[in-house]
Amino acid sequence: MVTFSPAQVCVKIGGAGKTKCTLPPVNMLLRAFLAGAYIAMGAAVATVGSTGVADFLGAGIAQVVLGSLFPIGLILVVLGGAELFTGDAMFAPMAVMQGQTSFGKLLYLWILVYIGNLIGSIVMALLVSYGPYTSWSAAGAATVTAFGMRAIAIGTAKVSYNGAMGLLSCFFKGILCNWLVCLALFLGLAADEVISKIVAIWFPIMVFVASGYEHCVANMYFIPAAIITNGFTGNEIANLNWGGMFLNNIIWSTLGNIVGAVVFVAGIYFICFRSDIKKALSEAK
Repeated sequence: MVTFSPAQVCVKIGGAGKTKCTLPPVNMLLRAFLAGAYIAMGAAVATVGSTGVADFLGAGIAQVVLGSLFPIGLILVVLGGAELFTGDAMFAPMAVMQGQTSFGKLLYLWILVYIGNLIGSIVMALLVSYGPYTSWSAAGAATVTAFGMRAIAIGTAKVSYNGAMGLLSCFFKGILCNWLVCLALFLGLAADEVISKIVAIWFPIMVFVASGYEHCVANMYFIPAAIITNGFTGNEIANLNWGGMFLNNIIWSTLGNIVGAVVFVAGIYFICFRSDIKKALSEAK
């Protein structure tokens, strides 16, 4: 197994960020659509796997089970060559810091990938809400399953941030989340074997999910799945709607995710290994 130093990984991140910023729009949107769907696949199995666990083993173990299953989403993204906004929040800024791309291209990447992730996530939310989260009678009447009720509970919790301090909490959880997500990607790039990449990705992602942090792309699935599934119950839950999705979570988790990636991973690592990065880039030329 070959391992790469932090400086070498930073150079790899910058090169990957440059490449990502040059993808054609349709290609970029399709890759982003896949990433949104893949993250949702991990979120869906984590929802199903953690259903009922808290009643028998406690809330903490339920979170660990949720976290243990969720990483399949990012593993699919990385090994499947998809484009994820939270990862690109590290890749593109590192490329800008290294002088390999421009701020304009960074925005182009972020905007298109964000849109693609949102579409992929909502498509998966729709499919799963009409699939395993509900059961259907011959007459076409829907009954929400235990998995669907768990999905509603998760989505409800994610739109429960109210007031300035509540939204600030969501923002801070977004920072913590993407600090770990980008570290997972960083560690994955430090290895060259598939199994090593999987292990490197799994642990930080498990930690962020089990700890209850906020990932904007995952929430693009969790909240719509809860909204759609809850529609079959006839119950009205405060803020569990499309407006609440953005105002009570997505905006703030997105901003936190950006800070976590740009400041705590791309920025700090670039500063720490700046001389080694410049040396490696000059030698490559």
